[in-house]
Parts: sequence; structure tokens; C-alpha cells
Amino acid sequence: MSAPTRMSVRDLVDSVLDPEMPMLTLADLGIVRGVEITDDHRVVVTITPTYSGCPAIATMRVDIEETLRRNGYADVRVDTSLAPAWSSDWITDEGRRKLREFGYSLPGPAPTRAPGPIPLTLTARPRDLVCPNCGSADVRLVSEFGATLCKAQYRCATCLEPFDHVKEI
Repeated sequence: MSAPTRMSVRDLVDSVLDPEMPMLTLADLGIVRGVEITDDHRVVVTITPTYSGCPAIATMRVDIEETLRRNGYADVRVDTSLAPAWSSDWITDEGRRKLREFGYSLPGPAPTRAPGPIPLTLTARPRDLVCPNCGSADVRLVSEFGATLCKAQYRCATCLEPFDHVKEI
């Protein structure tokens, strides 16, 4: 194998699908924070999960490693970086398009946080949402935690359809 190039490695990493929302790549979600090839041809990928306790992080790591190894990159390391914390603002325009196309309610701008301790709140922050199915603003929170931690489940009072909202984080 010839010496790997950053572009081909980055393209491979960017093609890895999110295990929880497989219509999106990890790159669409902004989870891939860096791809580096060391002088001795080791591929080092840095990812930031949507939540520090994301249950899919192990699957993401394995999927990245397997994709690279299947394409001839034997020496692969996947690092997890929790700082800065992932932000829904990192979702790409293409990722937002795919979310919308698959019926998800898109996150608004991530909340800004002051430095220092994060206040504990016991209730969900109100969100100004519209139903991705019919466009009605008459929606109700069903559960702050949907099928994954990064989504909340809502139901439209107009068309009665349930839908997931990708949280602002």
C-alpha cells in the first residue's frame, strides 16, 4: 500500500454512519473532530459524542476502526475528546437537511453558557417547535428523552403524529 493521504482517510471517516440515526454520518453530526496521520502511518481519529455517556460511542469507535481497516489502514486509534463538549450547532447543513427529510424536528441554536457551574434544572426548557409533518405549532412534549439521549419525543395536537426533536445542546 502506498502512503496514506489525509484526504482519502478523511473521506473514509466522514462516510461512517451514526449507529442511532443511520441516515446521518458522524461527520453530518459534527462528531468527527479531527483526523490525523502520524509520521509512522498511524491514523488517529478524534471524536466528540453528543453526550459524555452516549451509549453508541463504542459502536462509533468500532465502525470507524473497521471502515479504515477494511480500506487498508491497519494502525488505527480512535480518541474521544469531551472538551469542548459537543454542540448541536456542529450539525452540518447537510445533516440538518437529512434530519428534516426524515421527519425530525431540528434543533435551534445551542444555549450559551457562562463559565462556571452549570445550574441544575429539573424540568425541560420550553422549546418553540413546529411539527415536521404538518407544520403546526400546537405540539406537546411526551418525553424529554426519546429513543436516544440527544432526542426528545413530541406529539402534534393537530395531526396527532409523534415526532423526535433533536435537542439543543
